[in-house]
Order: sequence, then C-alpha cells, then structure tokens
Amino acid sequence: MAESDRKRRSTRNSKMVSSPVVTKMQAIMQKEMVREFLAEFMSTYVMMVFGLGSVAHMVLGEKFGSYLSVNLGFGFGVTMGVHMAGNISGAHMNAALTFTNCALGRMSWKKFPVYILAAIIQFSGGHLTVTGPTATASIFATYLPEHMTLWRGFLDEVIVTGILQLCLFAITDKENNPALQGTQALVIGILIVVIGLSLGMNTGYAMNPSRDLPPRFFTFIAGWGIQVFRARDWWWVPVVAPLLGAYLGAIIYLVFIGSSIPRRPQILENSMKYEDRRIPVLPKTMSNPPTTLTPVSVSPANRPSVRTVPPLSDSIHLEHF
Repeated sequence: MAESDRKRRSTRNSKMVSSPVVTKMQAIMQKEMVREFLAEFMSTYVMMVFGLGSVAHMVLGEKFGSYLSVNLGFGFGVTMGVHMAGNISGAHMNAALTFTNCALGRMSWKKFPVYILAAIIQFSGGHLTVTGPTATASIFATYLPEHMTLWRGFLDEVIVTGILQLCLFAITDKENNPALQGTQALVIGILIVVIGLSLGMNTGYAMNPSRDLPPRFFTFIAGWGIQVFRARDWWWVPVVAPLLGAYLGAIIYLVFIGSSIPRRPQILENSMKYEDRRIPVLPKTMSNPPTTLTPVSVSPANRPSVRTVPPLSDSIHLEHF
C-alpha cells in the first residue's frame, strides 16, 4: 500500500516538474522565428525527398526513371513544399529567393540565416565515385557536364534562376495577373517542370544553393570524398550564380512590369475629378429645382432663351457613372 502511494506521489511530482517545461517548450514553439525555421526545414525536406528520389531512380534504375521524371519529381516536390509552409514562412526552399527578398527590403535580413540554416540542417544527418559511367554523386548535387565550360555553366545558372524569380513575381503579383487563390503551389510546381524540360539539360538547373550545397556536404561526409568539391571547380557556381540570377530577375520584373502597371484607384479618382468639372452641380439651397425657367409678363418678341437644367438626381447619376 505504501509502495503504491509512493508511486502515485512520484507520478504527481513528475507531472508538476514537467508541466513548466512543457509550457516553456510550447511558448518557444509559438515564436514566429521558430515556426518559420521549422516550416522551411520541413518544406525543404519534402522538396528534396521527391526531387533527389527521382534523380536516384534515373541514375540507379534504368527502367524506373527518366529525365522527365526528374523534372516532375522536383516540380511537384516544390508544390508539396509550398503546401507545407506557404502560409507560415512563404516556403522559399531556396537561399537565392531568400537573399533577393532581403535585398529588396521585402524581408528582414535577420531571417536570412534562419532560412538558410533550415535548408542545411536537414542534410546533417559499394564504390562511391563522382565522375565516370558509374558516378552516383550526381544523385545529390549538380556537376558540370563535359560539353559545358565553367563560365558558360555560370551564365546558364544565372539565366535559369533569373527566369524562375521573374515568373515567381508574376505568379504572386496581385496588381498584375496572379495565379488564382489556392492554385499558386500547383502553378509554381508547373513552372519548375517547364524550366527543367526546356533549360535544365546544360547544368542540371540547380537554381538553388539550398538544393546543391547541403547535399554536396552530405556526399563529402558520406564517403565520396573531397572530389565532390574539386570536380571541374564547379561547386561554387550553384551557390553564387543563383543569387545573382534571382536578383537580376527581380529587378527586371520590377522595372519592365511592376512599375508600369496602372493603379486603378488613381485612375478612378482622376476620372471623378474630370466629371466634377464637366457636370454642373446646383446650389444646395435649391431642394426642388424646376425643369424649365419660364419668364412672366414678357412679350414673345422679347422673351429670353430658355435653358433646360437637368435635375439634381440626373447629375448625381452621371457623376457616379
């Protein structure tokens, strides 16, 4: 009996001890920065599972994968990532997009390392080769093909990332012709598929430091060795080129499209002012104005011309039209 009482008291005491800890943990989890970090972590993880899984199918299984399946895997992996974190962190899943939003003042710079850390940390945890016919390092990161030079590859990554950012601004610009509410994730996924199918052959369209650098570190630790950073000196291009490309794509959109979209409220305001100048308004003291003005005791020869004055209601109707 005494033993059961001790167990009961022990359980009660443990609950009393754990309750403040749980409360503190809940308070931490509710902080905006923490929620954004975890959201970016999960969305990037989901995107990489689908994307790199499709690459593994193409590299390892001749009958199970293709170039088309890789594009679909990454495209709809992004779609699932947007659904995962779109309303919490914006589901960047891409350090280049985060950098561009900070550079344009759309997001605080203090969030930049949080978003990048979320992308990197989820990758912390036979004969492995980087090049050659049996190379498998390309499952995880991009490598420059033989038909491309380093600087042509750099330019290619700048262009494809610029197009990505350019189209993302168009998809989300409420002052232009954005995707319908609820369809943004699907449209962004289709955008990734289209870029991969049309422009992805040259360099593997990394377009994303978060997609390329963390997996490269993973392969370095997992056994592929230092060659993952030495192969054709390519490793830095998917880190630097997407940052430049995304920023240029954003500037091009804002200059050519964003700043030229007419602001409807201003146009309506101007038209109202024009109507106010064009249509006569009767004095407020005249509550029931006559429709005609007929002079009294004036001969027909000397009768002045008669002008019809529109009713007040008609004037108001035209002004609103």
